Amino acid sequence: MTVFPQRSRQAPGSGHMIVCGDDALAERLAGELTSVYRERVTLVVPPAPGTGTVARARASALLGRVQSVIGRADAGTDAPRVLEAPELDEGVLAEAGVGGAAALALVHEDDEANIRAALVARRLNPRLRLVIRLYNRKLGQHLEELLDQAAALAVPGLDPAALDTSTTVLSDADTAAPALAATAVAGTSKVVQADGLLLRAVERTPPAAGEVADPGLCTLALLSSTTDDPAGAEGSDASGREGPTLLPDDETVAAATGRGTVVLETVTHTGTAPPPGRLAGRGWPLTTLFPARLRWTLAGLVTCVLALAVATSLTIDGHPLHAAYLTLLDLFAINDPALDEPTSRQVLQLLAGLAGLLFLPVLLAAALEAFGTFRTASALRRPPRSLSGHIVLLGLGKIGTRVLSRLHELGIPVVCVEEDPEARGIPLARRLRVPTVVGDVTQEGVLEAAGVDRAHALLALTSSDTTNLEAALYARSVAARLRVALRLYDDDFATAVHRTLRAAHPHALTRSRSVSTLAAPAFAGAMMGRQILGAIPVERRVLLFAALNVAGHPQLEGRTVAESFRPGAWRVLALDTAAPDDRLPDLATTPDHDDTGRPAGLVWEPHPGYVLRPQDRVVLATTRQGLAELLGRRPRVRTQSPGF
Repeated sequence: MTVFPQRSRQAPGSGHMIVCGDDALAERLAGELTSVYRERVTLVVPPAPGTGTVARARASALLGRVQSVIGRADAGTDAPRVLEAPELDEGVLAEAGVGGAAALALVHEDDEANIRAALVARRLNPRLRLVIRLYNRKLGQHLEELLDQAAALAVPGLDPAALDTSTTVLSDADTAAPALAATAVAGTSKVVQADGLLLRAVERTPPAAGEVADPGLCTLALLSSTTDDPAGAEGSDASGREGPTLLPDDETVAAATGRGTVVLETVTHTGTAPPPGRLAGRGWPLTTLFPARLRWTLAGLVTCVLALAVATSLTIDGHPLHAAYLTLLDLFAINDPALDEPTSRQVLQLLAGLAGLLFLPVLLAAALEAFGTFRTASALRRPPRSLSGHIVLLGLGKIGTRVLSRLHELGIPVVCVEEDPEARGIPLARRLRVPTVVGDVTQEGVLEAAGVDRAHALLALTSSDTTNLEAALYARSVAARLRVALRLYDDDFATAVHRTLRAAHPHALTRSRSVSTLAAPAFAGAMMGRQILGAIPVERRVLLFAALNVAGHPQLEGRTVAESFRPGAWRVLALDTAAPDDRLPDLATTPDHDDTGRPAGLVWEPHPGYVLRPQDRVVLATTRQGLAELLGRRPRVRTQSPGF
């Protein structure tokens, strides 16, 4: 076990934060806690493959990356303490100071490692606030209940309010998926969904001369004044007055002529049952089992048989049912020959026999067609040649799978491209009957098979920055105006890519997004004990949606809704009017059961004169610095872009 830097070898004091992880999310989360919330942080990472000088060099590089996320540190703020350990056992957690820590974040990519460490940490410190990164949603819900019960048993009389935030299970894929999907569908909605609560933020272009832009429910942000510059980068925290403005007041919005806006357009409650039109692949309608040509052939034969039955009824002058019965016997060649019958009857019997000969191949074709339909139900669909206006989604890993699910919920046509036929998202694509191309996106012909030249947007979400960039460049050569959104980690690389693509294709939309940067604010907010409903990117900044109890916050308590608004920091969007005992315990989870009888207490656009009481709970739109200030911590001024 190795600790860096040397001056921080001693165990930290009580109340500090611990972050355990092995990828970019851990680095950005440590930077978020240090820079925004001014917390003392211990970062626990796996060791480098080498030892000695190699390991020390790796740790120094890791610390440098964390500090680059933090920016220039204040004199009174310590850099994160970096501890290297091969696995998170009891000794390592004790060395990190879990016994006196306020919160522990377990953000390894391995779910099993996170669960094992969470169980050990809960035993070492029952009062510890746990934030766990877990991809499996149902397992996460059960784990939350288990760990909260363990805390309640270990500490009798534990405050229920503290228990509500004792354990939080989050997924970086779920947190980032709405923003990534919205980026691909640029010009529509940016969506954050929690517990059926649907927040839609819409990006609008500046109004023309003499026009007045619709403010929606409220204006969430003003876009950067440099976004119309083809070579300009997206605005960030370091852009100053030219950058985006989050949560502006009415005077600022009125004065910001020529700047685009992000407005809250609609707020609706969505049920848990999927719409009738979204069950593709679960049922087998007649049109799927039998193609049109086969159905028309069958209809013609049935009409012929009915005509023969009517003619037989007139010939034998008998009951129509008896005539129909004789016709069916003739049709299947099981009736006696009409030797002593009139000539008309004999002719009708021969015609019925001929119809029977024609009917047998039709039945065989229908059976083979149905068998083929069922047999290919488990196969991946190929993109239709006539498909256009769709989104080409590259990569069906953890992030791509969640984004595919989100796009399908929004009713947006998607064509997936995945190199690994056993990838995580392949079963979902098969179940949803989403057209999928299996192949290396860098190989010639793969993107053409996905119809990229007719697509609305390209969303590159593979785990390789170079693969995403290569696919974007090739797609640009095929369709110069194609909307492109790339998943890139390195901020300098992302900025260079963004500026170059915009300069080369000024009339096309290009965006670069980092999953870890989108997810880090939500994880940091959960470590501070707040319910983060979601995060929406505004260019290269992040706007958070949080559920907050008014009690204990002098910035809200006793003030009217209008007085509580702090431009650039936070704004009350909704008020939970349900009684405290009837409220949903956690707005950040989506129930998988029918909850139509639950209390409906959320009121959007509360009256500006309503006085907030201690027992109220509100939904806020807030910046990261604003959330830190609400928690009683003076936010630091960032000097570098967090990067997307």
